[in-house]
Amino acid sequence: MGNTSSSHKISAQDRAILDLKNQRDKLRQYQKRITVLTDRETAIAKECLARDDRRRALLALRRKKYQETLLSKTDAQLEQLEQLTSQVEFSLVQKDVLFGLQQGTKVLQAINKEMGGIEAVEKLMGETEEARAYQEEISQMLAGQLSNQDEDEVENELERLRQETEAITLPKVPTAPPVMVKGEEEAGKEEAETSAARMKTRTAVPAS
Repeated sequence: MGNTSSSHKISAQDRAILDLKNQRDKLRQYQKRITVLTDRETAIAKECLARDDRRRALLALRRKKYQETLLSKTDAQLEQLEQLTSQVEFSLVQKDVLFGLQQGTKVLQAINKEMGGIEAVEKLMGETEEARAYQEEISQMLAGQLSNQDEDEVENELERLRQETEAITLPKVPTAPPVMVKGEEEAGKEEAETSAARMKTRTAVPAS
């Protein structure tokens, strides 16, 4: 009986594998949710650039980059932990795996808090006192969170969006009459002469 009950006991390795699966599932959910937010942040950046508001456009793109970086790092970390848990000698790496899972839980909580919702994203371009306070809070939170490479990528995306925004302009109204080529000019004269002759014939009074 004792041997039967011990064989059904969940090992530390089994528990770690289950925790990893739960974290991966949660991360996939966050990735789907965050796509909606980052798409809106890109749109907000474009709207801000269209009205020459570079500061808010940059803030929206930096927040977007921060969120994407969080997800990417967490995904890479979970993949590494997954490889560790599959090792035969799990006891040798058990402490590393458990620590990694604890860190993963904290990061996932940070991602969930950071995402907020679409209402929070809309505040990035708000003009109210509350919106401005939120923008300042996000700006301070992002300070030091992005690497130099991340900042460069944000600047590159900002420039690309700026060029796209400038390219979307209405066609200019011509200030001078269109120049007609010789053939078109002669055809126009002939049509005018024909019309004048018809009008003359219609208005002519027959002799009595």
